[in-house]
Amino acid sequence: MGSEAGDVKTVNGHQEKDNLQKENQLIVNKSATNGENGSIIKPGDTDTKEEQGLESVFHVDIVLPHQPYKIQIPVSTQGQVQDLRSSIVEQPGTFQYTCFHLEHNGQRINDFTELSDVKGLAAGSEIRLIEDPYTEREARMHVVRIREIIGAAGDHTDALNGVDAGLSLHETVSPWTGLDPASAAKQKSTAPKLTAETNALANFDFGGPASIHTLLPPNQDSALKTVKSLSVSPWNPPPPPSRQRGHLIYLQLTTLEGEQFQITSHASGFFVNRSSNSKFDPMPKTSPKVLMAHSLLTLIQSLSPLFGDSFNKLLEANNKRDPLASFQLTSAIPSNPWLVSSSSSSNTAHQPDLTRTQETYLLSGVDNTETLRDWNEEIQSTRELPRESVQDRVFRERLIAKIFAEFNDAAARGAVLVARGEVAPLNPTESKDAQIFVYNNIFYSFGADGVGTFTSEGGDEAARIAVGKDVAGVKAVNQLDIPGLATPGTIIVDYLGRRLVAQSIVPGIFKQREPDEPQVDYGGVEGKDVVADNDAFVPTFSQVSKALKVKKHVVWDKEGKKHVLEGSVETKGLLGTDGRKYILDLYRLTPLDISWLDPYWTDNTPHGHKSPERNYPHRMSVLRPELVDACWRVKMSDYVKDELEKKENGQKLEDGNDNAEKPNESISSNGDSTDGDDALVAEPSNDEIAKDRGRIDISTFSYTLNPDVFCGQSPQSAEEKEEWANDEREVRAVTEHLHEKIIPELMHDLKEGEVGFPMDGQSLGRLMHKRGINIRYIGKLASLSETSSPRLQALKALAEQEMIARAFKHVANRYLKDLPPAMAASCLAHLLNCLLGSELNTRPKPQIDEDLQYLYKDADFSFADVTPDSFQADIETQTQMRYRYTLEDSWSTDIRSAQLLREIALKLGLQLVAKDYHYRSVSDSHSDNTDHLANGFTVQPTTNGHVSNGISSKKKKKRNGGDNSPSSADASTVLDAPMTFVADDIVNIIPIVKDSSSKSVLAEEALEAGRISMHQNQKELGQELLLESLSLHEQIYGILHPEVARVYHQLAMLYYNMDEKDAAVELAHKAVVISERTIGIDSDETILSYLNLSLFEHANHNTAVALACMRHALELWKIIYGSNHPDCITTFNNAAVMLQHLNLFHESRVWFEKSHAISEQMSGKDSVNTATLAFQLAQALALDQDHKGAVNRMREAYSIFHNKLGAEDRNTKEADSWLNQLTMNAVSIAKHAKDVQAQKIRRALFTPRVTLRTQPQAPVGRSSIEGMNGHRSHGSGGLDNRSIDELMKYIESSGDATKKTPTKKRKNPRSRRA
Repeated sequence: MGSEAGDVKTVNGHQEKDNLQKENQLIVNKSATNGENGSIIKPGDTDTKEEQGLESVFHVDIVLPHQPYKIQIPVSTQGQVQDLRSSIVEQPGTFQYTCFHLEHNGQRINDFTELSDVKGLAAGSEIRLIEDPYTEREARMHVVRIREIIGAAGDHTDALNGVDAGLSLHETVSPWTGLDPASAAKQKSTAPKLTAETNALANFDFGGPASIHTLLPPNQDSALKTVKSLSVSPWNPPPPPSRQRGHLIYLQLTTLEGEQFQITSHASGFFVNRSSNSKFDPMPKTSPKVLMAHSLLTLIQSLSPLFGDSFNKLLEANNKRDPLASFQLTSAIPSNPWLVSSSSSSNTAHQPDLTRTQETYLLSGVDNTETLRDWNEEIQSTRELPRESVQDRVFRERLIAKIFAEFNDAAARGAVLVARGEVAPLNPTESKDAQIFVYNNIFYSFGADGVGTFTSEGGDEAARIAVGKDVAGVKAVNQLDIPGLATPGTIIVDYLGRRLVAQSIVPGIFKQREPDEPQVDYGGVEGKDVVADNDAFVPTFSQVSKALKVKKHVVWDKEGKKHVLEGSVETKGLLGTDGRKYILDLYRLTPLDISWLDPYWTDNTPHGHKSPERNYPHRMSVLRPELVDACWRVKMSDYVKDELEKKENGQKLEDGNDNAEKPNESISSNGDSTDGDDALVAEPSNDEIAKDRGRIDISTFSYTLNPDVFCGQSPQSAEEKEEWANDEREVRAVTEHLHEKIIPELMHDLKEGEVGFPMDGQSLGRLMHKRGINIRYIGKLASLSETSSPRLQALKALAEQEMIARAFKHVANRYLKDLPPAMAASCLAHLLNCLLGSELNTRPKPQIDEDLQYLYKDADFSFADVTPDSFQADIETQTQMRYRYTLEDSWSTDIRSAQLLREIALKLGLQLVAKDYHYRSVSDSHSDNTDHLANGFTVQPTTNGHVSNGISSKKKKKRNGGDNSPSSADASTVLDAPMTFVADDIVNIIPIVKDSSSKSVLAEEALEAGRISMHQNQKELGQELLLESLSLHEQIYGILHPEVARVYHQLAMLYYNMDEKDAAVELAHKAVVISERTIGIDSDETILSYLNLSLFEHANHNTAVALACMRHALELWKIIYGSNHPDCITTFNNAAVMLQHLNLFHESRVWFEKSHAISEQMSGKDSVNTATLAFQLAQALALDQDHKGAVNRMREAYSIFHNKLGAEDRNTKEADSWLNQLTMNAVSIAKHAKDVQAQKIRRALFTPRVTLRTQPQAPVGRSSIEGMNGHRSHGSGGLDNRSIDELMKYIESSGDATKKTPTKKRKNPRSRRA
């Protein structure tokens, strides 16, 4: 049978083979084009490419059994037959085919081979499509696919992904038509001219609140219907006699005309039978004629006259949508918005669909066994695939990415069921934290200390951290991709207050061994008391240790016996019953952070009490691997410097000798003398000698750390004690480097604006981790930010917000973990009221359903006793304990409520109803005009709070009277006062998943090679490598993946710098859509993508779309940060330049003024950055006819340049020249102020022939955008982007307005432009 129906998997509760095929089709179509114009590579041009090992693309003819009888499909020599099948079934005329095979020259083609292996296949070859008989499984998959195609599948309720999962707003913000350059230019030329009122930035409120509508998609029209219903018939499944005749499934179809048909799925196809709702007769209906077809789609077309037109309209509507915005995500977990439309919205309305309950049967069969897989065997066997050739590596890494994506999805779904109590434990007599589960061949356990393993390390807190570090360790080992070393598939899921670990089942892990045989084969068996040795694990473990800079060291068991280990004593090796070597428990690959534990941790006291100074909750505080890498680079640099110095000194001594060396001796790269044959050794040239002098052998360099220091090991001999002391000193040196170098450098970079400023807690955390700083030091960053620097004050506010959000998460988890899932929303709403709504209601009451409380007698409802005062005290305690930071007394009123709500929602997986949440009373809001700004969202007094949220004012019925059914939220406790949040505001809670999937090594290698080539100014080679990297990313991950979005973003910047604007715009649009769907519609990366898309669209003369993108990005920026972000200066400058390009001089001036004002606030009035912006503002004022203001601003710029840079600096000289010209012009205009005609002439000649240039936004944690060729791109910050002579001609009304004066490129006085 064809594999079309054989490769179906369940994601989001429904079949999504369609989307896999669509993604493959995108890849095939993309590879079928060459160059910007999308021209197909000619068959005659493929020989050279094949000789070079590159793919070639050509067309083949597909001969069909029905209309249109023949189609052309582009194929790639590197593609597979599966890709060809996917291309066929996605063509508009071949939707109906699912069960078929392909033949070439009369020979059947194996569906699992590569096209290059098909003999005689070339351009123009004919491949015949042959329809196959159906099996029950093929028939079920066909029905699922046809339901999807004709729009009869309805909406899907998903336990893993939330409401609007994978949402993209791109089409509503900046739809990209994908037109060819000529059509696009024509479209732009006919577009109406933008004015001050119609441009996208009109009426933008710089200090105003954010609007929740920015995150919501517009209400959509109801989907077009092609049939009323298509479902499994009540007569299904066929009885044995019918099965004997080839009957597979019985279906029921109701057409738009209202007619109902009973349909039999037969091995030969589908036909209408004689059954009715009350009578069973599955034989073909002969009156008026026998209606039968191989495809269900063809049969429906013949049964319903209205189907054809409605189906065509549905296809037209689907074709108008961006494919990237509508395809199902298959290789990445979709992002979930934290604000969603209410249930009354047309976007989220729940529609009736009988077959929705039948989809499990359609996808998995009667016994639900078709989706059961041996995950561990699939993962390990995929890793063991050959990796010799590039094609082997691409195929292998593609399968690895696919199997990990499927495992992550299945494991997360199972974890949700385990957390909700839907899966029975294997050991029900144990405590809840110690229970283990197996579901869908995946092993589950809780991230808690159920068996006392971490009692001395901090108990449940230590266990929770350990499993998180373990996933990070597995990911690091997976990235190394060491042959012969296996790791189980591993993810962790945070859901409803609990952390669950999901792992593929390692063969033999549950095997009961002999009493004297350890349960593991290498490493610590029971902590550090029992240690196992096994030489078979040493070769592979040593590779891991070398790559991760782990020192080979000695440990001692409880009997004092010495063991030499390649890794931490906690890292275990297990020889599975499948013969593979597994590495387990990778939570301590780096040493403990002793600089943190020494002052803040103490071992458990006899009474369990700890002093407030030493009450850190666990001892699992390890160093970041990025910090170890940073120290390695420092040590390597020192080593190279020392070796160079030694080499130079040795060379001087050698030059002083009388060339006493023998002529047949040469110096090897490691400095050793080697004897060579006189006839074979040529005398080296001077260039070779100089090159050899600069070559340093680093093979002898080694920098490793002992991860077991400070962990209670007891060295025996004096030599062992000395070595252990040295290991401890090495670790302390790393922590000193963190405190004395890494953290101060980060603070300096953020203060001076040398790197992009974080926008929210997630970007701040990534920035800290990238620098090797653990989140526990966020309190130190906040303490170091207590200065007069406005940028550091912004950092302090952001750090405090992140600490409060994380503290909320820890406190909420404590209450949630022992609550029934049905009460989670009530608990969270009450806790949110205690934190964010305490000013609206100082005594919020929790909404507790009495019926549920009565049923769950063993549940912990202690959250009901929480008050705003007690909860805020909890937050302060958590912040002090975990981050060593004391919040100010006014923190609860100083917080930015909307931004904090977003951070909490993202950390706990909350999806809230999108509406205006009010955190203060109406009177407070009116008395304090800044309240809405602090909260961040627009306040509408007409919907102030919730009086009852639909709850009746009548008392609830008594338990023994009336309705005894479980009460809904509408029958909850009556609220005495309005509250900010109610339980119904929490629409959904989604799991937070952290996986161990590695990145593609091959794609990353190509990307890095491209970067290096561009840096070395080898543009042609670099561009080719980067495009190859993009192709590899798409093939390996699929198109809808975060890594692909990042590559699109980088390539877009490359093309922009190479002045290939059309290509830059296309890639930037794709980067935006994929970022929205996989990272988040309001993530910092998505905002950056929108800002750069705006830049590229403007450069491509599409300023209308550019302004729309910028407006959307600025509105998102308000939501996640608020107003006046330190890095918004660049964006405001870009907006001003775009408005100036539209001749909107006054509007442009407003944006320049705002940019200048923020620079004064952030950098100071006397800074060079502010002077640069004052220079630009003076130019804008001159264009806006404010000549006096232009002179004043230019004078400010000149004064600052003169004081800061000196009189001889070129910026000072240019500002002086501008000042003189503007002053003379202002005097001239003042003398002729009454000359109205002259004034009109001056205004008429004021056209922006020369404008400032836009500048890319700096990414978070990185310096100003640099071109991919290694050179900085000149942005709007330079003083010379506009010709002084030409602008003065405009101002003075003299000279030719169309004449341009060449300008020289000059660097900005600051490497980081405001």
